[in-house]
Amino acid sequence: MRKSLGIAVAGFGWMGRVHTQSYLRVLHHFPDLSVRPELLAVADEVPGRAEEAAERYGFSTAVRDWTELLDDPAIEAVSIGTPNFLHRELGVALAQAGKHLWIEKPVGCTAADARAVAAAVRESGVQATVGYNYRNAPAVAAARELIAAGDLGVVTHARFRLFSDYAAAPDSALSWRFERARGGSGVLGDLASHGIDLVRHLLGDIEALVADTAIFIPERTRPVAATAGHTRVTDGERGAVENEDYVGAQLRLESGARVVLEASRVAVGDQNNYGFEVHGTRGALAWDFRRLGELRVSTGDDYQDQPTRTVLVGPGAGEFAAFQPGSGNAMGYDDLKVIEAWHFLRSITAGRPYGATLDDAVRSAEALDAMAESAASRAWVSL
Repeated sequence: MRKSLGIAVAGFGWMGRVHTQSYLRVLHHFPDLSVRPELLAVADEVPGRAEEAAERYGFSTAVRDWTELLDDPAIEAVSIGTPNFLHRELGVALAQAGKHLWIEKPVGCTAADARAVAAAVRESGVQATVGYNYRNAPAVAAARELIAAGDLGVVTHARFRLFSDYAAAPDSALSWRFERARGGSGVLGDLASHGIDLVRHLLGDIEALVADTAIFIPERTRPVAATAGHTRVTDGERGAVENEDYVGAQLRLESGARVVLEASRVAVGDQNNYGFEVHGTRGALAWDFRRLGELRVSTGDDYQDQPTRTVLVGPGAGEFAAFQPGSGNAMGYDDLKVIEAWHFLRSITAGRPYGATLDDAVRSAEALDAMAESAASRAWVSL
């Protein structure tokens, strides 16, 4: 008989909802899991939000204070979808209470925060999975296999981009995301963290980097009530944006490859324009998140004028077969989080990590700290 695993979700904004829906779907796609997630508790400090989530998704209990999750022995695993400044406090306390963690990136506001959560997880012997969902795309898995097999030859240079317009409107609310104390870095932690994870996942570790950052919208309006998503407000007190809207970085990898990474949250005309192009001595490949199941590939022995083909990935690429029967059938963002939930749950049952780990979060956070240091010093920084 399949064992029930008591689940709680801390923080029920958009990401808390996505985690919850992933728990509800995971057995549909991965029926061989030996545990069944049971939604026991949801915690959110915004009045009424936890109660609404409990009614909608079937949580047994709704609370406003996440600390009420600590001493409940029925709760074995917790999803952390709170703002960044709470990641360290929740992650350390919940791990020390013996709870397994599915925690969203960037795991705090600094590398020190990520290291603290990683240390608590290691000392407590629990499992932890981090929300670097883009690496779960089957096309990304296929790209990783092609690179590892040497189909591109030796990787020479690459470009990773994460452009979005979610903060492009001048009347976007001055939420926690724009404050240094609560959000930490801006587009570094929000988008560039995904870029760093993809670089490391596909191409290996970073040796050194140089970066430049900018704030293009220096003031925004403070919201008068709790915000969800990317709220726009027209009237109210103005306040300063404290963290960056844009980052551009040059990375030198341990392999010798060079990488350009750019991220922007104020890119008018771009909605979730995330992707990469990788070039090697014999070929190239490219992926665009907005065309999730497609991989552009150029391989062969022609070098000059070598054609590029579009590959529609299908069963055999990553976990595609768990969702669709054949190439060309579309997957979406939420499917990538279901794969992440599967990694998390089988980490718990196997007693070993699957998917993105806290070590990945620490390495990403160290690169983000180095970018901030480089932007301030206008110099290369070694990792």
